[in-house]
Amino acid sequence: QVQLVESGGGSVQAGGSLRLSCAASGNRYNNYCMGWFRQAPGKEREGVASIHSAGTTSYADSVKGRFTISQDNAKNTLYLQMNSLKPEDTAMYYCAAVAPRGYCRGVILEADFAYWGQGTQVTVSS
Repeated sequence: QVQLVESGGGSVQAGGSLRLSCAASGNRYNNYCMGWFRQAPGKEREGVASIHSAGTTSYADSVKGRFTISQDNAKNTLYLQMNSLKPEDTAMYYCAAVAPRGYCRGVILEADFAYWGQGTQVTVSS
């Protein structure tokens, strides 16, 4: 089992930045895929970014060039640096993981992930 706890959400004006964190605990794996998802009111959950334990990353087109996913293995923590935020980025953001996993798909699919955090709210005002 893996437990995930997100933090770092909040309210920011358009053009601002936030950094989300996801602390992982429980079983340790050498090969895994972790990701960030978001869900806006009335919309389906969508994949935002993913990262494999080997370091390869994928991003949704809507956030490419603005968001950066990274990991600190020593701290068992996943990050999502969000810059140039837009009102349409407003959503509940979730951390997710699946392990063991030898790869992350190029397309970030909810069904591929087994463990989920409770989410952290991000609100971007215009």
